Amino acid sequence: MHSFGYRANAVVTLAVTILAMMCSMASLSDNFNVPSPTAEVKVLNINWFQKQANGNDEVSLTVNISADLSSLFTWNTKQVFVFVAAEYETPQNALNQVSLWDGIIPSKDHAKFWIHTTNKYRLIDQGSNLRGKEFNLTLHWHVMPKTGKTFADKIVMTGYRLPEEYR
Repeated sequence: MHSFGYRANAVVTLAVTILAMMCSMASLSDNFNVPSPTAEVKVLNINWFQKQANGNDEVSLTVNISADLSSLFTWNTKQVFVFVAAEYETPQNALNQVSLWDGIIPSKDHAKFWIHTTNKYRLIDQGSNLRGKEFNLTLHWHVMPKTGKTFADKIVMTGYRLPEEYR
């Protein structure tokens, strides 16, 4: 006859083993999902483009952000963190990324959205490198699962240019 402690240990060990196997299977099942999100970001207006007192360039943009990220959601998705970044090159850095807007999408019901906004975070370059500069707007997302590894990807939209003169 086994003691109560021995039996409880066997039951808890079995339960934890089954839970670990279920979590592993859940994590592996997400590998079969092939998401196909769509997004479009349009610059409607350059509100101001100025040189700060310390010599840095600063830009304020009005943008329309529309996206359908519903294909990123599976039964294992807890939430999706999404942000729009301006990306450009300067002589000092091969890649500069400045976040303009971000948000958290808690469910598939909120994964299809359209936002008309000014940049939430200021677009500032260290120096006066932005005049006439071409830049990309990139929609990044990070899928945070209930169990398993985080998945990240992006959609790059090219063809934007800042004015040659300050406004």
